[in-house]
Amino acid sequence: MDEQQLNKIKNDPGFIAALDQSGGSTPKALKLYGIDESEYSGEDAMFDLIHEMRTRIITDPAFNGERIIGAILFEQTMDRQIEGKGTAEYLWQDKGVVPFLKVDKGLADEADGTQVMKPIPDLDAVCEKAVGHGVFGTKMRSVIKVANEAGIRANVAQQFEFGKQILGHGLVPIIEPEVDINSPSKSEAEKLLKDRILAELDDVDQPIMLKLTLPEEDGFYTELVEHPKVLRVVALSGGYSRDEANARLARNPGVIASFSRAFTEGLSAQQSDEDYTSTLDASIQSIFEASRT
Repeated sequence: MDEQQLNKIKNDPGFIAALDQSGGSTPKALKLYGIDESEYSGEDAMFDLIHEMRTRIITDPAFNGERIIGAILFEQTMDRQIEGKGTAEYLWQDKGVVPFLKVDKGLADEADGTQVMKPIPDLDAVCEKAVGHGVFGTKMRSVIKVANEAGIRANVAQQFEFGKQILGHGLVPIIEPEVDINSPSKSEAEKLLKDRILAELDDVDQPIMLKLTLPEEDGFYTELVEHPKVLRVVALSGGYSRDEANARLARNPGVIASFSRAFTEGLSAQQSDEDYTSTLDASIQSIFEASRT
């Protein structure tokens, strides 16, 4: 583990940009960015366009390690280059932003009110590749739909099982059991989730990170923020607008952002460089300020 990267993630003010949209979410991300599905044909063209989008974000002068401490990448993004360097290497060496890698393969079908992750049979190989690119940590997402104790127990247990495997490679896992913001029992699900996370933390011997939905009760995750086995608690925007996500984040001391849609909100492929930088800078500043509470 790189000590400089560890120090930045642990201590520096700022937030983590989530740039890890994958196959299923890419068309929607491109559409929000001003590129309709009618403008490209096939997966290769789609992934070329999403890499162009991410490259423009990452190379923009507003995007740097002063306010953004980390960025989460899709595996194919890590495998590609920006300005002649691997994307992860470029992030750290040129921008001072710590790279993370999304490692999950998507969601299984819903059972007991949750969606666990699909199997990750090549997890060890992907982790080794990530280490070779200078990646600091990983991210994997599962979803909780309702307050079902058995479902939440299974969901969190799977996250920590994979997390221990990832820790074995010297990488820090971001464990992300997302609670759906539209859940009819969101508050109750968050209580069950926190209890299960605290129970699982008893069984890990190295710090992990948590990526959680902004809670209904302000300051609800303070116990996790202060936990000695939690390096950092970050929040997903989860479908909230940037203004709503920032407002909720500011009411949760010690939690920082790891927004995706809310981070890129307002950016468009059609913008001039000047407008693009101005829009991105305003987005970064607002999220940075909300993350400083």
